[in-house]
Amino acid sequence: MRAPAIALGLALLAVALPGPIRGQNTPALRVAYIAVDDEAEAMYAKEAGFFAKAGLNVELLPMENAGAISTAVASNSVDVGFLPAIVLAIAHSKNIPLVAIAPGSEFTSAGPITSLFVAPASPIRKASDLNGKTIAVPGLASIAEYGARTWIEKNGGDVSTVKFLEVPFPIMPEALNSGRVDAAMITEPFLTAAKKTERILAATPFAAIAPDFAFGDWVANAQWAKDHADAVARFAAAMRETAQWANKNQAASGLILQKYTKIDPAVLATMSRSQYADRLTTVPLQTVIDVAAKFRSFPSFPATEMLYATAR
Repeated sequence: MRAPAIALGLALLAVALPGPIRGQNTPALRVAYIAVDDEAEAMYAKEAGFFAKAGLNVELLPMENAGAISTAVASNSVDVGFLPAIVLAIAHSKNIPLVAIAPGSEFTSAGPITSLFVAPASPIRKASDLNGKTIAVPGLASIAEYGARTWIEKNGGDVSTVKFLEVPFPIMPEALNSGRVDAAMITEPFLTAAKKTERILAATPFAAIAPDFAFGDWVANAQWAKDHADAVARFAAAMRETAQWANKNQAASGLILQKYTKIDPAVLATMSRSQYADRLTTVPLQTVIDVAAKFRSFPSFPATEMLYATAR
């Protein structure tokens, strides 16, 4: 996610250009996502038949980043897209009409997929050792940055002195070992490889935010969702079944993930996999909203404001 999600897709094309509207009796959906593990439910739903079971004809549209997805959903270029919950919260604070219609991946301290690393020879041993240092994150104003900030604050460091630098995951180890950054927030599938060459400073830094919280959700333009209630209900039902299946069948879902992402099977076999929520509830979202409000300096708001009406 870029900073933050490429300025929320240039304010999401000035909140949403008019787009085509399909009839309620034609539940054909264009679904945007990034081909990574935490957004993989759409791949699973299509390949395992959950979309077909729900009576949906889904076209999957892989995209490069959350900014592109935000813009596409707001402008009706796509019907549904996956967004990190932090991006959805920031969008809402800017009065951009996106709503969560189904839950996506979730952070759970029982199965962390992101750790804070330092180089093996680094003198950094505790949070206060990061004072005045630089931390690599995949995107500024992201949950990775805010998770690191929260962990430092809660463990005795002075986060006001810490600099955050946007660095792509594949080159984070090189940035650590060259001294360009002092620490890095690395997630799967890169985390498994990093464990072999770098040292973990905090295994579960996100737990400083909460033991569990929403990582991302499936979202739609609020007006589109209102006009396509049947398609939204079908999509939510498909995602619920997909989440339950994927959480219990990681071997089978792994084959689908490998097909779409071309991930090394050896890495796939050892990496921690994402978990998915099967209910869209307010508490996991409220946690993220409050974190975003704190670090982005906007008033917090009830999570119900970000939920599609029938999900409240």
